[in-house]
Amino acid sequence: MTVQAYRASLLHMLDDPCRAPAEAAWAWHADGLLVVDGGHVAAFGAYEDIAPTLGPDTAVIDLSGKLIVPGFVDAHIHYPQTDVVAAWGAQLLDWLNTHTFPAEQAFADRAHADEAASFFLGELLRNGTTSALVFGTVHKTSVDALFEAALARNMRLIAGKVLMDRNAPAALTDTVETGRADTEALIRAWRGRGRLGYAVTPRFAVTSSDAQLAMAGEVAAAHPDVLIHTHMSENLAEIARVGELFPNARDYLDVYARHGLVGPRSVFAHCVHTTRDALGRMQRAGASAAFCPSSNLLLGSGLFSLKQACACGVTVGLGTDIGAGASFSLLHMMGEAYKVGQLADETVDPMHAFYLATLAGARALRIDGQVGNLVPGKEADFLVLDLAATPLLARRTAAAKTLAEKLFVLQVLGDDRAIERTYLAGHLAHSRDG
Repeated sequence: MTVQAYRASLLHMLDDPCRAPAEAAWAWHADGLLVVDGGHVAAFGAYEDIAPTLGPDTAVIDLSGKLIVPGFVDAHIHYPQTDVVAAWGAQLLDWLNTHTFPAEQAFADRAHADEAASFFLGELLRNGTTSALVFGTVHKTSVDALFEAALARNMRLIAGKVLMDRNAPAALTDTVETGRADTEALIRAWRGRGRLGYAVTPRFAVTSSDAQLAMAGEVAAAHPDVLIHTHMSENLAEIARVGELFPNARDYLDVYARHGLVGPRSVFAHCVHTTRDALGRMQRAGASAAFCPSSNLLLGSGLFSLKQACACGVTVGLGTDIGAGASFSLLHMMGEAYKVGQLADETVDPMHAFYLATLAGARALRIDGQVGNLVPGKEADFLVLDLAATPLLARRTAAAKTLAEKLFVLQVLGDDRAIERTYLAGHLAHSRDG
């Protein structure tokens, strides 16, 4: 692959802006140059500094007026729930029974899974998401289909087969033995192929027995390069049910800890009602949380305290939680995170929002050595954002006096229309204009 350079405004995060001073938390170049060589970032900086170093054969694509940022990282999403987005319903447990479980039963059919996986990945790329942590269904075929489609696109994707041996329809339950066999087979088949990774995926404590959770912990321990991905403390009725099923556990987190499922490779979706004590234990274990503001609002689950999680030192990524979430767009989720913060008397800074959607998500998924920002040497997953994608967006960004103001307008008014191009490892994977 020839060396390619892109001239535009450049922004990426270098650290958590809540913990690091501005000069150490992000890098911004109003007139910048991103250089890509062999699918990796070769240079990122001011145009005037880097342009003189380019070889005579290096093509420069002029995107002046546009903004280049790293690809977004979705820390929690369900690909089989694409067809229940915007499904009217009650709160979590009723919503699962009414909408999610019926939709997931169709994924026993490989042809259905293939079609859904193709559409799902297309939506991710159209919305600027280049990496994601993804739930499949209980069916091994669902994960085979997703991984095959992601491999063909060279996406950095982590996914897993759902483990669920109780409190679910018979067509969606496995057993301790079949869950172990399918999980081990999927790890052997897909882990490390291309840019793929695996996550051991018990749905949540309500739908897994002690024996199955113990098995999940054993499989995760046997494969130190896989993640652990599940839900925790999303909804008050769910938490009460977990208390009934595991009466001897200290709390929801302890249910997982007892089975070896809490550690630096653990990503817990939601954590809306997680106590400060539990967050402290998560931090000491190195576990991460996925903040899913759209889903939490639509299902009435509650208001996640980003301020409290950050104060406890927990890494927090941003998730769409399709299909309880209303959009594939992490730009939209940044806006929703701000609204949740407003209701909780917490202000989410726009720089922090962009951190959540990029480097924080990569850190939660343990892929920040490869993606999450555009530091030279990392994989060249990046987006070209059009700040004039709509008349209102153009009017407001043109009037913005500071970078933070411009980013805030983008996170509130931006959506898939603002994603002009999506690149995977330096290759164009989506173009809004065809």
